Amino acid sequence: MLDATSTPCIVVGIDGSPAAIDAALWAVDQAVDRDIPLRLVYVIDADEEGAVDPHDQARQLATAEMAVRYALTALESTEQPVKIEVEILRGRPVQTLLEAARSAVLICLGARGLKHSTQGRIGSTAAAVSATAHCPVAVVRAHRPHRRPDRAVVIEITDNVDGGAVLERGLDEARRRGAPVRVLTSARPQLDVTARWERRLAEWRHRYPDLDISAVRARDGLFDYLAAHGDGLQLLVTGRNRPGGVAPLVGTPGNAALRDTDCSILVCEPPNAL
Repeated sequence: MLDATSTPCIVVGIDGSPAAIDAALWAVDQAVDRDIPLRLVYVIDADEEGAVDPHDQARQLATAEMAVRYALTALESTEQPVKIEVEILRGRPVQTLLEAARSAVLICLGARGLKHSTQGRIGSTAAAVSATAHCPVAVVRAHRPHRRPDRAVVIEITDNVDGGAVLERGLDEARRRGAPVRVLTSARPQLDVTARWERRLAEWRHRYPDLDISAVRARDGLFDYLAAHGDGLQLLVTGRNRPGGVAPLVGTPGNAALRDTDCSILVCEPPNAL
């Protein structure tokens, strides 16, 4: 097993699904920009280990190795200068993935895993990982590098303590992409909250003069906004402690709102998350 405690990396959860390949491809630029390794982690579910039957274990290992080879082939086709590491582990998927990602600066997961997409549990792994990870978690819907680059990065802000960190992370992602920014607030924010965020946005516009930053109101709620504008969005940045939690966003309601789009979701950890 690799030393997961010291080397900064970006971890990608691999499970043999096309969505996991999209997550790995999406993560390449993130790893190249930071000059850190991309670590592919496949977890053989301990619940499916079949007691001590060596034939079952050999079959599961072969399946894992095939999934990893498929991902490696896709990554090599990008011809990007990224270092790739691989881990195949046994255990409970969420806990084992989090343990493997102790030194990660970012965890990337596909929006629809192979198992959960067939069992009606869309987003369950992503929600569980996002709820406890010490670093941001990207839930990747698709990787379409040739889509137009002017699609917006949407930053959802609320009046909790995470808002400043979420805003900063979203602006950094937008600058890296050269994308316009839409800062999304609730339909009826309190007046003092609105004034505070307007002052904060003025500060960020000064710090990021190269970015097109505008504030928008989600009058009918976040999901309706995403459904109406999803095709013009490339990334939604939000906080773990958002109202209603992350589970609906990466689960069935969020998938319905973002259907037929490639708008990924970046869930930021709260300040000082362990």
